[in-house]
Amino acid sequence: MKPIKTAIISAMVLALGTGSSLAMNKDIVDTAAGNADFETLVAAVQAAGLVDTLKGEGPFTVFAPTDDAFAALGSTVDELLKPENKDKLTAVLTYHVIPGKVMSSDLTDDAMVATVQGSDVTIDLDNGPMVNDANVTTADIETSNGVIHVIDKVIVPEGVL
Repeated sequence: MKPIKTAIISAMVLALGTGSSLAMNKDIVDTAAGNADFETLVAAVQAAGLVDTLKGEGPFTVFAPTDDAFAALGSTVDELLKPENKDKLTAVLTYHVIPGKVMSSDLTDDAMVATVQGSDVTIDLDNGPMVNDANVTTADIETSNGVIHVIDKVIVPEGVL
């Protein structure tokens, strides 16, 4: 992973809040499963066979799309959830995961960050906070094995869909 310079973005943290300390006792999967806004994400993680990985030691940073974000993809979600498309689904989901625990205060504008999938995502703090073209709607939900940042769009690596 390319180094991420530390910068404190106080306006961003104030706008987003500080996340939930209640999630600290649960891992990423259990935290997402306990939130009604992540039913599609949890189903996709199960279909891709990534549950054990995301329940693992980590730490991981997950940019978690909401159910509304997945719904915006329309029938593409149903296609991705089919067993024959497991590789594509895995690529999409791992594009939302960064190795390590990256809090919002660790991010810098225009940073290119390597994902578990292998491609980079771009962090935009001037127009956001954003990851590629997805808005971060809630940041810094700490879990026992990392952190979740909620986003309003499914981000897709180039050439996957």
